[in-house]
Amino acid sequence: MILAVLGTLPFLAILWLLTVLGAMILEESGEKIAAALKGTQAHQPVLVTPRVRVRARPQPLTRGAERARAAA
Repeated sequence: MILAVLGTLPFLAILWLLTVLGAMILEESGEKIAAALKGTQAHQPVLVTPRVRVRARPQPLTRGAERARAAA
């Protein structure tokens, strides 16, 4: 009898864990699943990337830098 109790507790714990994990997965992707069953597309979030400035031309060298280059 004790063996049956010790075997039942892990079984119920695993069953509870699977239920919780299944609910979490359904919460995250439930909209996608429902859209797939209806044959439509789920709303995809739009990712916004920040604008970055890129300089097309390098800065002109200063006189000190020209002398240092000539000395090298």
